[in-house]
Amino acid sequence: MQLEFIYQIPGGENLKVTLSKKEELKPVNSIIFIHGFKGFKDWGFFPYSANFFADRGYNSFTFNFSHNGIGDNPLEYTRLDKFAKNTISREVNELGYLIDGIREGFFGKELMNCKIGLIGHSRGGAASLGVTNIKRKEISAIALWASVAVLNRYSERQKEEWKKLGYFEVLNTRTNQLMRMDVELLDDIEQNSNGLLNLESAVKNLNMPLFIAHGGQDLTVPVKEAEMLYDWSDKEKTEFFILPTAGHTFDIQHPFIGSNDKFEKLLENTAGFFRKHL
Repeated sequence: MQLEFIYQIPGGENLKVTLSKKEELKPVNSIIFIHGFKGFKDWGFFPYSANFFADRGYNSFTFNFSHNGIGDNPLEYTRLDKFAKNTISREVNELGYLIDGIREGFFGKELMNCKIGLIGHSRGGAASLGVTNIKRKEISAIALWASVAVLNRYSERQKEEWKKLGYFEVLNTRTNQLMRMDVELLDDIEQNSNGLLNLESAVKNLNMPLFIAHGGQDLTVPVKEAEMLYDWSDKEKTEFFILPTAGHTFDIQHPFIGSNDKFEKLLENTAGFFRKHL
């Protein structure tokens, strides 16, 4: 069963949220999937993954950040104006608001006291870790799929040009759209590197079970970033899982055309982690 919600958050923005669960089961705990840069809740593996965990008795949440570029069409970037103004701090805060909504009963009274686990993919991993910097005690465990460990990913020349023009453009090779990022994103990364967006500090102070999974052939976020996250972590509370021949999306495509052995291993290992800790 899938339930669709529009959840209004402070500032007047809306989060589009899908809750997947099994009618015949009585889910106790919840898992939130957090998409990354140029991602969205209906991309590729997210609906399939949400159903996978719903089948195992979890309330599975997927959602769009308010400024991820998706508008009324759930599969197309029609709000590049909002995408341009997105920041990582905004995403961290919006994830916090979604957690508030769960705990306050917006998505069902039976969910108010549930444990919450996070699965963050790519830059969604940064939002997952960042929200712990604002001490969200509702979170019980975190899984990171192909997560970034470094947010300042730009050369000095790129940053100089970015500040000069007031924006920086990236090509979405799937849609062939030039996607503008205003300088507020760079300012956010630089100004909050020692606070809300300090991923090293977030991992070192995590104090909860952590699952780090990465593809050994990831060309978007090199596997060395997974190793950095693991180096910062409490080894007694951390599981480190490498799929040597997998890429950034674990060889899943969009539009989704089916799973594969690598992704099924990722799902099973992630499920095993949550069985122990959620």
